[in-house]
Amino acid sequence: MTELAKSARNRMQMFERLGSPFAALGSGALRGIADLVDIVMHPIQRRLGIQRMAYVFVLPNLLIFGIFILFPMLLNFYYALTGGTQLLPANRPFVGMANFEQLFSCGNFLDPNTCDEDLFWRAVWNTSGFVVLQVGFMILISLVTALALNRRIVLRGFFRSVFFYPVLLSPVVVALIWKWILQENGVLNALLVSLGGDRQPFLLSADWARFWVVVISIWAQMGFFTLILLAGLQAIPAELYEAASIDGANQWRSFRSITLPLLRPTMLVVVVLAVIRAVQVFDQVYAFTGGGPGTSTLYMVQYIFRRAFTDQTHLYGLAAAASVVLGGVLLVLTLIQLRTESTSSLS
Repeated sequence: MTELAKSARNRMQMFERLGSPFAALGSGALRGIADLVDIVMHPIQRRLGIQRMAYVFVLPNLLIFGIFILFPMLLNFYYALTGGTQLLPANRPFVGMANFEQLFSCGNFLDPNTCDEDLFWRAVWNTSGFVVLQVGFMILISLVTALALNRRIVLRGFFRSVFFYPVLLSPVVVALIWKWILQENGVLNALLVSLGGDRQPFLLSADWARFWVVVISIWAQMGFFTLILLAGLQAIPAELYEAASIDGANQWRSFRSITLPLLRPTMLVVVVLAVIRAVQVFDQVYAFTGGGPGTSTLYMVQYIFRRAFTDQTHLYGLAAAASVVLGGVLLVLTLIQLRTESTSSLS
């Protein structure tokens, strides 16, 4: 009998000891499951041995990973090296690095107008600005919020739920709610007019659109990072703060000498996750501004989506090359952050 079947039978015996109709029903169901599992798994275990059974249980996950992650990645690399507008790989001619050369063909990388693929570099600079602002302010706000929620305040559980609630909403739902608030005849403009002010072009001005994209993204995601930082804060022993207080350290000194150093591993996780999410921003912004006005909120993933699926000419190879560049940037940023953390911990 396999170990899995033995575990099921042990649970079945536990149900039988309870002595209720529900226990009998549960016992019968578990007995049937145990027998079925034993029929299937016992010959496999007898042939492979107990030590190799772990590979049998890991195999379904490996298949899912290979089919839905590894194979699409390899196919994307192939598309990046091919040209044409045909979708099927067999109909796409091999062009080598031509797609990458088109992306990086620029007179001045700081001026997208001098680039052959100017939309790509507009998306690059828009994404860079978004990542710096969104990640920086979100980590700061999340840390302040976590510090506040870690204190003994009234209705602490309620406020923790309130800050986490936006994370549960779909990004598209978040975008539509805020679009309803910020549009020309929206709630916020109606409030401004009622107070004697003028309507503001929140969705028609490039500066306003960039500002609100950052604000909405922080509002929607900060609860997740606040929760992670809160868990890190609660893992710090209270005795350290008591000892610091006895030594005469004020709250700022305790925060600088105890909280920040011990929270550093958690902060690394938060920074890595926040950067990856920010670089990959798409659905929320696409539903909120559609990349406009103009190209002011056109980011990397939307550029890839646009080139591959929404433009009149479907440039799958160019989109695949841009996605490879995006993946490489994320890998480099993550390695730099991990390297920085390991260096600082050793010192």
